[in-house]
Amino acid sequence: MIHGILNVQKEKGYTSHDVVAKLRGITGQRKIGHTGTLDPDADGVLPVCLGRATRLCDMITDRDKTYETVLLLGRITDTQDAGGKTLQTSDTSGLQKEDVCRVAEGFTGEYAQIPPMYSALKVNGRKLYELAREGKEVERKARKVRIFGIEILKSELPRVRMRVKCSKGTYIRTLCHDIGERLGCGGCMEELTRTCVGRFSLEESLTLDRIAEKYRDGSLSDVLVPMDRMFDDYPGMTVREPWESLAKNGNPLPGEAFCDNSDPRGWKAASSGEDPDYVRIYDEKGRFIAVCRWQKEKEEYRIVKMFYVE
Repeated sequence: MIHGILNVQKEKGYTSHDVVAKLRGITGQRKIGHTGTLDPDADGVLPVCLGRATRLCDMITDRDKTYETVLLLGRITDTQDAGGKTLQTSDTSGLQKEDVCRVAEGFTGEYAQIPPMYSALKVNGRKLYELAREGKEVERKARKVRIFGIEILKSELPRVRMRVKCSKGTYIRTLCHDIGERLGCGGCMEELTRTCVGRFSLEESLTLDRIAEKYRDGSLSDVLVPMDRMFDDYPGMTVREPWESLAKNGNPLPGEAFCDNSDPRGWKAASSGEDPDYVRIYDEKGRFIAVCRWQKEKEEYRIVKMFYVE
C-alpha cells in the first residue's frame, strides 16, 4: 500500500470525489482521501492522502489557503458564482477602481460569513445544495472566518482579479458576493484557482495524467510527500531499540527512551517546561513512528497520532 500525500492539481470539471476515484483507479488502492472540497468549476491545489496518511486529512484541511479569483461586479446569482442563475444585474459604469479596492481590502481581518445555500454543509442531516436544488432556502448561521490578506492583481471593471489568503471554511464566492453587496451593485465569482494549501503550492502540483505516468514508470515516490514532512516544525527524536516495540504499540515513553543524537529541542527542552511539547519519533532505522506530546506531570511522552507502517 502507498502511504503519503500527493499534491494534485485539480482540473476544472472534476469534483474532489472524482479526483479520489481517479487515483483509486491509478494506484489500485482504496484507502485514499481528499483534504477539502474544491468546486467542480474551480482548479488548483488539492492535497490527497493515501494509506496511513489519511489520518492527516483533517489536519491539512485546517491549514490556511490562498486563492486567485475573478470578481464580476454587477451580477448576483443564486450560487454566488457565474455558473448560477442570474437574480439581479446592476449598472457598474459609475464604479471607481479606488473605491472597489478600498472596499475589497476592507474585508481583511475577521468577519462573519453566511455560508451559501449551494454548499456541502449539512443542516438537519441534509446538505445545503440538496435543499437548494429543491428550491428550498433555510436559515444559516454566520461563521467567523479570517481573511489574512486581499491583493488586487488586476482591475478592469466590472472584473477584478484578486489574491486572497484566508482561514479554513472561507467561501471565496461568498466573499465576492459580500464585496459586491457592500459596493451596492452586487457581484459573483467568475473564476477560482486555489494556489496554496499550507505547504502545498500550485507550482509543485501535478495533474492526474502526470501522476498516472509517474505510477506507471515506478517514480511516484519521487513526488509523494512523506507523512513526517507535515510535522517539520516539530523536533525529531530517535527511540532506542529496547523501547521500539513499546513505541510502535502506542505506549508512553520516558525521556531515557531516546537516543542521545535526538534533536536537542526534544525531550530535554520539553522536560524542562520549554516549548515545543510535540515531537516526531523514529526508530533507529529512521522509520517514522508517531507524533507524541510531552506530559509534564507524568514526565513521559504519549502518542498523539500513530503512523508506523510495517
